[in-house]
Amino acid sequence: MRTYRELFRTPQFGPFFATSAVQVAASTTSGLALGTLVYAATDSPLLAALSMFGSSLAQMIGATLLMSAADRLPPRAAMTGLALAFGLATAVLAVPGLPLPVVFAIILAEGVVAAVGGGVRYGLLNEVLPKDGYLLGRSVLNMCSGLMQIGGFALGGLLVATLSARGTLLVAAALYLTGAAVARFGLVRRKPRAAGRPSAAETWRINALLWSSGPRRRVYLALWVPNGLIVGCESLFVPYSPGHAGLLFAFAALGMLVGDTVAGRFIAPRWRRRLATPLQLLLAAPYLLFAARPALPLALALAVLASIGFSASLLFQERLMALTPDEFTGQALGLHSSGMLTMQGVAAALAGTVAQWTSPATAMTVMAAASLVVTLALAAAGRRDAGAVDEDGAGPDRCPDPHRARQVSRRSGPGSGSA
Repeated sequence: MRTYRELFRTPQFGPFFATSAVQVAASTTSGLALGTLVYAATDSPLLAALSMFGSSLAQMIGATLLMSAADRLPPRAAMTGLALAFGLATAVLAVPGLPLPVVFAIILAEGVVAAVGGGVRYGLLNEVLPKDGYLLGRSVLNMCSGLMQIGGFALGGLLVATLSARGTLLVAAALYLTGAAVARFGLVRRKPRAAGRPSAAETWRINALLWSSGPRRRVYLALWVPNGLIVGCESLFVPYSPGHAGLLFAFAALGMLVGDTVAGRFIAPRWRRRLATPLQLLLAAPYLLFAARPALPLALALAVLASIGFSASLLFQERLMALTPDEFTGQALGLHSSGMLTMQGVAAALAGTVAQWTSPATAMTVMAAASLVVTLALAAAGRRDAGAVDEDGAGPDRCPDPHRARQVSRRSGPGSGSA
C-alpha cells in the first residue's frame, strides 16, 4: 500500500480515522480547559502542568496491570465504551467546586484507562490494514493527531475565552460522545484477537513474553528512550526562549509533519530498516547546537530538522509488528505507546532538573548527547546479533511463530490457557 487513496479506500479505515480524530480533538480541548481551571484555582504552574500532562505518567500503570485487555476485548465495544467513559469523566470535571484531590484522581484514572485504549486502537489498526499498510496508516494518524492538536488548542482557547473553562469541558465531553457514536455505528463487530479474561497476571505474563526477545527488547528501547530524551529538549522551549516558545513548538510540529509524510508515503520498504537509526541520529544532533544559543531563525530551522527524525518511530513500529505474533499486537503496541509517553514525562522532569542547576541551553545539549549515545549503543547491539536466532525461535527480522510463542507463554506463568 503506497498511496493515501488506497488507504482511505480500505474498508473500515474511514470510521477508524474519524473516531481517532474526534478523540484527539476532545483530549486537547479538555486538557487546555482543565489546565486553565486548575491554574485559576491554585495559581500553581506545576499543578496546572500536571493537570494537562499528568495522565501520561499514569499510563505505565495501565500498561503493567491492564494491558492484556487490549487483545481480549471486542475492539468496537472497547473503543465505544472507552470514549463514553472519557466523556463522562470530562463532564464530571466540569462540576463546580470539585475538590482538587478528586480532580487528580480522575486524571490518574483517565491515564490508566488511556493505556488500554491505545492498545485497542492500534491493535485494531493492524487488523484493518494489510501488513504493508500499517506504516502509511500510522503516519496518517500521526499527521492527523498533530493537526487536531493545533486545531484543538486553537478551539479550546477560543471556547475558554467565550464559554469559560467549565463550558469548554462540556464541549469536550460532547466530542468524546461523538467519537463513541462514530465507533459504535461506523466500525464493524470483530472478535477479540486473543481468548481469555484480561487480568493483571495475564498482562504481566504477556509483557514478560514481549520483553523476553532480545530484538523486540531493543526495538522497545529504541522507541522509548532516544525520542523521550528529545522531548525533554522540547520541554525546555519556554525557559529557553520565553518570547518565542510558541514558534519553536510550531516549527517542531512542522518537522514532525514532514517526517511522517516522507516516512509513511515515500520511503521504499527496502530502505526502512537502514534509515531508522540515521533518522534517530538526526533527531538529536541539531539540539547539540543549542549550546551556542543560535539566533531565532537558525533555532527554528534546527527544530524543524530535528523533528523530522521523529519519523524513525514509524519504522521501528513496523519492525515491532514483524517481531510480534498477531494475537499480541494490541498489547505490544499499547506497551510501546504507554512506555513512550511515560519516558517523555520522565525526560521532561530530568531536563528540567538539569536546567535548574545549569541552564536550559546546557540541559538541551546534555539530553541530545544522551539520546545520541543511546541510539548508537542500540544500533551496535543490533548489529552484534544480526542474523541470530531470538528466544522465540525466529531471527531478528522475522515474526516469531505464534504457536511457538504460545508454547513458551504456557510455561511462563499462571493463566496460560487464555493465550
